[in-house]
Amino acid sequence: MKIWVDADACPVVVKDILFKAAERTGLQLTLVANQFVRTPRSRFIHMIQVKAGFDVADDEIVKRVVVGDLVITSDIPLAAEVIEKGGHALSPRGELYTTDNIRARLNMRDFMDTLRASGINTGGPPALSQSDRKSFADHLDKLLSRHVRKG
Repeated sequence: MKIWVDADACPVVVKDILFKAAERTGLQLTLVANQFVRTPRSRFIHMIQVKAGFDVADDEIVKRVVVGDLVITSDIPLAAEVIEKGGHALSPRGELYTTDNIRARLNMRDFMDTLRASGINTGGPPALSQSDRKSFADHLDKLLSRHVRKG
């Protein structure tokens, strides 16, 4: 299992949790972004900087992800592609995307895009809360523990 991070929009606190998890487990963690992202010096943590452009980082992650890999993203279409390839997708808020819930998430995303395109202000997501951080860390630990047991 490798961990891939859609790093352009990933909160710093979530990256810090991931850095600690990579060191603790020895799993490869790769942040993919179209701008430089500072990472700690580690043989387990890497950064790939892609050129600027719509979905360039997402496309790079999809190209590299394999069955069983974990992708951290709040991008629902990216999560859907990861699931389709047999990977796991987890949002920075701790929501595990699955084959059971991804279609509904895509439909809601498309609906909200339609509202925004028609001029309706839908607001943005709320700030990452302490419970979001805990949910993320808990789901991450469950996924990593499951992987260690299989290995």
